[in-house]
Amino acid sequence: QVQLVESGGGLVQAGGSLRLSCAASGRTFSSYTMAWIRQPPGKQREFVAAISSSGGNTYYADSVKGRFTISRDNAKNTVYLQMNILNPEDTAVYYCAARRQSVVVGTAYDFWGQGTQVTVSS
Repeated sequence: QVQLVESGGGLVQAGGSLRLSCAASGRTFSSYTMAWIRQPPGKQREFVAAISSSGGNTYYADSVKGRFTISRDNAKNTVYLQMNILNPEDTAVYYCAARRQSVVVGTAYDFWGQGTQVTVSS
């Protein structure tokens, strides 16, 4: 099991940037696949990005590819989502998620943080 706590959300103007952080508990963080999943207002959760346990492989939704970067620092038990060139369509609650198995480009993750709100104004 792992406990996940997101931070870094907030209000930003279109074209701006934010970096989300997800702090994880546990000594075995390095064994987890990590992902960022978001839920826009009134919509279902959708996959944003994922990173393999070693950090060697990353995956992105087409809607964020080239703008967002997922990374992890296993020594700090932290995963990041650097979000650049934000637009109002990026407005959502962003969740950090984890699973012990390999990356899935979807929402089939086992452990979830509480979410952090990202609002992008036009």
